[in-house]
Amino acid sequence: MKLTTTTQVSVDGVMQGNGPSDEDRRAGFERDGWAMGYFDDAALTFVNQVYQRADAFLFGRRTYEIFAPYWGVMDPGSSPIADALNTKPKYVASTTLTGPRWADTTVLTRDLAAAVGELKARSAGELQVHGSGALIRWLLENDLVDEMNLLVVPVVVGQGTRLFPATGPDLALDLVESRAFPKGVTLQVHRPAGRPRYATR
Repeated sequence: MKLTTTTQVSVDGVMQGNGPSDEDRRAGFERDGWAMGYFDDAALTFVNQVYQRADAFLFGRRTYEIFAPYWGVMDPGSSPIADALNTKPKYVASTTLTGPRWADTTVLTRDLAAAVGELKARSAGELQVHGSGALIRWLLENDLVDEMNLLVVPVVVGQGTRLFPATGPDLALDLVESRAFPKGVTLQVHRPAGRPRYATR
């Protein structure tokens, strides 16, 4: 399976709190909900289509625990996203999660690289990661990401957790698709391409 990631980020790279979040506010982050109002029908249609083409989903624990009580309780036919999430296998990278209640969930507790490698080696299809910033960074560091969908929202948040930290491994990307939606969200589809080239002296 091809492993793809889909992330909403601000222009300054923040991914935290793109929607309203009581948990983030309790932690002192007061600029949640910054993506609200920017997702028009065309952008939402794209997001729905991404979920519908998934063959399985891979989550970090925190994102899983946000998604499960929201999407996991929706009735069939209530949302294309819920339908995809509730009918496809779900995998969670966690050493502490036990007894997940969302149907068709498997917890990956040991040797995550090997477990993800086994999933990727299965038949053709798409293993999708949504949110899960820490997991995405780890997957990139371990050369396990095949394609990245970045949905860049036209706002500078100015604080919060960023998809890419101030210091970390470097990565070259090939841009394979880009488009702009009516309210200003832009899609960038990238494929990892090794290390960047730097100026020589």
